[in-house]
Amino acid sequence: MAVEVGDVAPDFELKDQHGTPVKLADFRGAKNVVLVFYPLAFSGVCTGELCAIRDELPTLGAATKAGGADDVQVLAVSVDSVFTLRAWADQEKYQFPLLSDFWPHGGTAQRYGVFDEERGVALRGTFIIDTEGTVRWKVVNAVPDARDLDEYRKALAEL
Repeated sequence: MAVEVGDVAPDFELKDQHGTPVKLADFRGAKNVVLVFYPLAFSGVCTGELCAIRDELPTLGAATKAGGADDVQVLAVSVDSVFTLRAWADQEKYQFPLLSDFWPHGGTAQRYGVFDEERGVALRGTFIIDTEGTVRWKVVNAVPDARDLDEYRKALAEL
């Protein structure tokens, strides 16, 4: 079942590229979350999207009514292992958490309704979750279709 705008975002705990557990609930009351599901580390479209987020992260937070980069937390999720995510984060200098949805394989992507069963990877799903834990915006693209970062800014501006 897909998560829709207005739903409470399902909580999860996944390990980041350093093996540190990250819980969605930890950001409640503190930060808006841009939850980005992507198919695979090191692939061309995924690298382009996450590098754009890396480069534009300071301006994403400025889009919120509160107006600060500290108001937004990006969490990027794929089915890759923690070890793969660490190598990719080091190579690309990602400063936001890359979360491993490795086991159960794609379990969090499945709960959000963005898991491609045939390919065994997440679709390009993005969920903007407010500080109360409510999904305020979402977009789901097919595996080959990149997302538009300007759409993130527009959605964050409404928070």
